[in-house]
Amino acid sequence: MLEFVLPLFLGFLALYLLSVRFGRTRRDGEPPLINSWIPFLGKALEFGKNAHGFLAAHKEKHGDVFTVLIAGKYMTFIMDPLLYPYVIKHQKQLDFHEFSDHVAPVTFGYPPVRSGKFPGMDEHIQRSFRLLQGENLNNLTESMMGNLMFVFRQDYLTGESEWRTESVYQLCNSIMFEATFLTMFGKPAHTSRHSGMVTLREDFVKFDTMFPLLIARIPISLLGGTKAIRDKLINYFHPQRMSQWSNTSGFIKERAALFEQYDSMGDVDKAAHHFAILWASVGNTVPATFWAMYYLVTHPEALSVVREEIHGVLQVSGIEADHNGDIAFTREQLDSLLYLESSINESLRLSSASMNIRVAQEDFSLRLEGERSIGVRKGDIISLYPQSMHMDPGIYENPEIYKFDRYIENGKEKTDFYKDGQKLKYYRMSFGSGSTKCPGRYFAVNEIKQFLSLLLLYFDVEVLEGQEPCTLDPSRAGLGILLPATDVQIRYRPRRS
Repeated sequence: MLEFVLPLFLGFLALYLLSVRFGRTRRDGEPPLINSWIPFLGKALEFGKNAHGFLAAHKEKHGDVFTVLIAGKYMTFIMDPLLYPYVIKHQKQLDFHEFSDHVAPVTFGYPPVRSGKFPGMDEHIQRSFRLLQGENLNNLTESMMGNLMFVFRQDYLTGESEWRTESVYQLCNSIMFEATFLTMFGKPAHTSRHSGMVTLREDFVKFDTMFPLLIARIPISLLGGTKAIRDKLINYFHPQRMSQWSNTSGFIKERAALFEQYDSMGDVDKAAHHFAILWASVGNTVPATFWAMYYLVTHPEALSVVREEIHGVLQVSGIEADHNGDIAFTREQLDSLLYLESSINESLRLSSASMNIRVAQEDFSLRLEGERSIGVRKGDIISLYPQSMHMDPGIYENPEIYKFDRYIENGKEKTDFYKDGQKLKYYRMSFGSGSTKCPGRYFAVNEIKQFLSLLLLYFDVEVLEGQEPCTLDPSRAGLGILLPATDVQIRYRPRRS
C-alpha cells in the first residue's frame, strides 16, 4: 500500500510547494486575491463546475470585486453591474482583442491576423461586419426567411397532418444549421441543398463539444480526433469549392475578396476563416433557439399570446396564414413582434452565461465609482459575468422564473431596470458589451424570430408528458449560451387550416 500512497503524497507536496514558490501575493490597493494550491489550474475546476455559484459564494465572502487564478490567468471579477460602465469605457488600458487574437487562431486553425503578416486585414475584417447590420440586414433577413421556409417545406411540411415525435434540440439544430449555412454561404451549383449537410452538422457538433477545451488553450493534439474533424470542416470551405456556390451573402463575398488580396494567405487559411464564421453563426444561435422554443412550448399562456401576435401582424398587412403557401416576414414586421422579442430576450437572460473580458495593457489604477479604485496588473483579465446580473433578485423579481413579457411595459419595450435604486445602463448582456458586442446580434435575433414565427404558424407543438424540466449544462460557462443538460421530446403536426 505504501508504494502507492507515498508517490501520491509527494506529488501533492510538490504541487503545494510550487504554489507557494510561484504563487502571487496581493499588493496594496488590489482586490482580494483568491489563490489555489494547484499551480496554473487554480480554481478552474470549481469555476467550470458551477460558475454562477462559485462567483456568488466569493462575492458573499470578498465583496463585489475580487481576483481569482483560473487556468493560468489572474481574473478580476466585477460583480456589481453598476460598476460595469467604469470597465467598459476603459478601451485604452483594457483591450478585448489581445485575448481574441490569441485564442481564435488556435481554436479555428488560422494564422493570427494581427501578426504583421497581413497588414490592414484586421481593420477590413472589422468593417465587413457592417454587412450584418442596418440596411444590409434586410437582404440577410429576406434570404434567411426563404431558406427557413425551404427547409421546413422539404423536411417537415410533408405528408399528412399526423403527429410526429422529435427532440427539440435536434429540430432546432437541423433547421437552423442548414438555413443559416444557405443564407451565409449560399447554395451549390445545379441543386438547392449541399451534399453531406448531415455529416457536416454532426462533425460540427463533435468539434463544438471540444470548443471549451480549445478556448482554454488545451493543445488540439491532446483532444483525440478533434484536429482531424476540424481539418475536415475547414476543407468544406476550400475556395475552389466555394467558388461554385451561388446566392452567397454579401458579408461572405466581401471577406472572400479581402482574403484574395493577400498572397501570403493560403487556401486552407482562407477556409479556416470561413469555418470560424460558421461557428460564430450557429454555435450560440442554435442553443439560443432551443431555449426560446422550449420556454414557449412549456408555457401555454406565452405560446398563445405570441402566436396571436404573429397572426395579428400578418392580418395588419392583409396576409392570411395559408398553410399551402409560403409566408415571408419583412424586417419591419419582425421588429413589431414585441411579445416574441421579449420572450426571446427572457430565454436569453435565463440561458446565457457569456463572460465579457478585457486584458490590462499596463499596470494602472482602475477608478470605479466615487473615490474607489483598484490596482490592476498588466496582463490580468478584467471580467464581467452578466449571468450574475441576470439572476439578481435585486434587479429581476423572481429571476429564476420565465416571464415572457418581462421586457414589455405599457405596450412598449421595457428598458428601465434598477439596482439599489439606481438605473442600470447595462441590464441584459447576452451579446457582450461596448465595442466588442457581437456584430451579428441583430441577425441572430431575427433568425430566431423567423424560426419561431414559422413554427407557430405552420405547426401544433406539444411537449410529451412525463419529462423533467430541462436544466442548464454548465460546461460552457463563460462562452455564451449554455446547452441543455438533456433534450426534450415533443410531438408536432402541420396545423389544419
